[in-house]
Amino acid sequence: NRNLQYCFENMNESCYKTPLSSGLRVTLYIVLGLLTILTVGGNLMVIISVAYFKQLHSPTNFLIASLACADFGLGLTVLPFSTVRFVETCWYFGEIFCRFHCCLDVSFCLASIFHLCFISVDRYVAVHNPLIYPVKFTVPVSGMFIAVAWTFSLVFSFFIVFTGANDKGIQELVNALSCVGSCQIILNKTWGVVSSLLYFIPFSATIALYSKIFAVAKRQARMIEIMNNKTQLSDNFNDRVGRRERKAAKILGTAVIAFLVFWSPYFITVIIDAFLNFITPPLVFHIVAWFAYSNSAINPLIYSLFYPWFRKAMKVIVSCKILRLDCSTMSLFSE
Repeated sequence: NRNLQYCFENMNESCYKTPLSSGLRVTLYIVLGLLTILTVGGNLMVIISVAYFKQLHSPTNFLIASLACADFGLGLTVLPFSTVRFVETCWYFGEIFCRFHCCLDVSFCLASIFHLCFISVDRYVAVHNPLIYPVKFTVPVSGMFIAVAWTFSLVFSFFIVFTGANDKGIQELVNALSCVGSCQIILNKTWGVVSSLLYFIPFSATIALYSKIFAVAKRQARMIEIMNNKTQLSDNFNDRVGRRERKAAKILGTAVIAFLVFWSPYFITVIIDAFLNFITPPLVFHIVAWFAYSNSAINPLIYSLFYPWFRKAMKVIVSCKILRLDCSTMSLFSE
């Protein structure tokens, strides 16, 4: 058929191309390009803020910065190539890079999930027992959590893709679906379920911890109100610490809910796809994947909305005041 277009015109095994109108292509490049810039820029701000300002060197903030590294890595190494694949409906970067690209994609996604789970553990200890928290949750403990999140994510994703474990038992189907110019790692039922469990188990743990955190926070707020009414004292040190920990828990809880909203459609699609012999149209798959990617641009926006110190740090970085030597020790907190 002469009307059919191929990704590689001179190749027999080339994939079919779905040509889009010029207007739609330009619009998609602008929208996805802006999303990529927002992801890279916003998360870079979080990383620089936490690394540079000494006042932000805390176990929680190191976890937040490491989460930002996962989102920054996704924006820098995965999204530009995914943009071209989505708009051109073809993969032009070769099969080996396709596998590497998919590995990075899975790694950064898993790293984000584990970081959010570990942040919820950190917040639970902070709100549940603020006096023991500084002793129990130290920078080395935070570093251990970060190392576990990154090591497991990288080892898992590179193992299933480069050992071929992902398509064991579905080789015929993979051969039938593959053509030159496509880049999609297909997971068999086993690995489809395992990957989804790696999403749902940490997430269930995170949701359970946050529901406990908010129950404790509510109880503490009530007790402080009763104590203040009895003693007529307000705003002692413990009250302020408790309030700050509860506020941090609420903000990071918002980040968790955002992750759940953005990533659930993708993982539900992956599970359904594995059990219904991969009937999901590529367009639907790309849409849910990009919806999930959007989450990486959201966290810095959540911090800038709720954290005055983050807004202050951003102003200092953007105005290049960090070039002054005394800047790293400046106070970013109003209290």
